[in-house]
Amino acid sequence: KNNVEFEGQQINQQRTTLSNESASYYSELCNMSVPTPPSVDDYTKVSYTFNDGALTNTVTSMIAKGNNQYSISYIQQWQDDYSIVSASSSLISKENNTYKVGTTELRALGSINGKSAADIKNMTTADFDALKLGLSNDKYLSTLEQDQLADLLEQEEYYQKMLNENKFNNPNSGDEWYVRYVKDTTKGNYVPYFYQKDEVEDPDKYNQGYAVSTINCYSIGSSTKTKEVLNQIGTVEKDSSGRYISLTLYETDAKGNVDTNKYTTYSLTTSTSTDEEAYNDAMNQYNYDQNQYDKKIQDINSKLEIIQSQDKSLELNLKQLDTEENAISTEIDAVKKVISKNVESSFKTFNA
Repeated sequence: KNNVEFEGQQINQQRTTLSNESASYYSELCNMSVPTPPSVDDYTKVSYTFNDGALTNTVTSMIAKGNNQYSISYIQQWQDDYSIVSASSSLISKENNTYKVGTTELRALGSINGKSAADIKNMTTADFDALKLGLSNDKYLSTLEQDQLADLLEQEEYYQKMLNENKFNNPNSGDEWYVRYVKDTTKGNYVPYFYQKDEVEDPDKYNQGYAVSTINCYSIGSSTKTKEVLNQIGTVEKDSSGRYISLTLYETDAKGNVDTNKYTTYSLTTSTSTDEEAYNDAMNQYNYDQNQYDKKIQDINSKLEIIQSQDKSLELNLKQLDTEENAISTEIDAVKKVISKNVESSFKTFNA
């Protein structure tokens, strides 16, 4: 009987341990945070724009200053049809100290055979004829007269400033460029293509006379320009929904003083834009978190099922021990009765 009681105590201890484990898992379930899907509204913003001639202006901030006035900042945007743009590069070959694209030799920008625009303007007719004779293989330059050629070189000096402004943010950097002209078969004009001299003459870019790595090429084309305008004083008007419908900008004098008697009012256009990339990233993160959450729930439920199964088995074992203990107790009681009866009979016999 003592062995049965000891086994019962062990089973109860095991069931207590399982109960504690089960409570721990249920507590973990209660403390888990359910993933929340992202809202499109969180990645959507309202923008206000107004037009001023060819300029499209996007408001970036409106800060209340008191007296119904605001400090207004915005980005100006316009299309510049005459700016430096990247162009597709072509294979450049090197022969002695000359560089070519196909059969067209690259020429130093701003000069022809070392002659500047001023040099060409001051040439005699004979000198110019001699210069032009050397340009007979150039399909573009060979068509230009003396004043046209001088004008072209002056324009190329401007190109050089534009290129250095675009490349180095310094129009007066002095960096040199090569140029070639290609005829636009649609419009009939010749289009310049520019290459930075240091890149073209870099020996590491060539193998057996041909460029084996990219040499950047630029041309003249259309690009979008922007400019930030900060802290302009003005007023704004809202509709009944609270959205801005117009703004008024005051003029300022040379000293920066605001003149409220001089102003321009602009109608505002409202638009909404959604950061699709950020929203998709957030949705991907949500799907991952939800998957991890579901997996965690499944893992905990599986462990709880195992605990419940183990506890059920221990419960059955405990009932079996109770049955055995009852049987032993019954047997002991029966033995006690037999012994008691025998003892009683013995005393009676002895007394007789």
